[in-house]
Amino acid sequence: MSRVYSNLSTIKNFNYVSPRRETFTLWMKSLVYHGNGCTVYDSNGQIVYRIDNYNIKRSKEVHLMDCNGKVLFSIRNRKVPVFGHWDGYKWSYDGVTSKEIPWFQVKKIHNVLRGDHNVNYYNVILGCNSEASYYNIIILATKSIKIVDQHGGLVAEVRQKQASSGVLFGDDVLTLVVEPHVDQSLVMALVTVCGLIHHRI
Repeated sequence: MSRVYSNLSTIKNFNYVSPRRETFTLWMKSLVYHGNGCTVYDSNGQIVYRIDNYNIKRSKEVHLMDCNGKVLFSIRNRKVPVFGHWDGYKWSYDGVTSKEIPWFQVKKIHNVLRGDHNVNYYNVILGCNSEASYYNIIILATKSIKIVDQHGGLVAEVRQKQASSGVLFGDDVLTLVVEPHVDQSLVMALVTVCGLIHHRI
């Protein structure tokens, strides 16, 4: 299989919003030996995000970290009667203490009127007040993912990674494209939810 990336030495701070469209490589493996999780590389081959679940798969709680191991988001699966959902909490640091802030909630849209049963739709509520905004996650049968805003504009897209020669990488290597002026860490948290939905993390 083609080499993904293996630059483990870079430890730095990252800006999670860019004025340009950014492309990332998602390797659905943990850097921890025999561990479960996900490792995310930028276009320069540097690690920017990681999830390490060690020997646990299908966990009800995962933590999205930056390359230094600082937790950015915690994601919890809330199984309630009839329909469950996923809650996302953003971590805030003031140099002395840290705390979780409720940041988003993901729920499946159960609409029997939708004709295409090969497509799953999820609603994302961003914020917990009257000014909350919305995203939608569209998961296709091809395992590709689209995240769109409340007006239908593309926010990010995930698809199987393809080499410049046209050869597809394995199922565990994906490409994430994030549109300009979008919080990339939030997008990665939502992609993490998709990984939990498909039991890939």
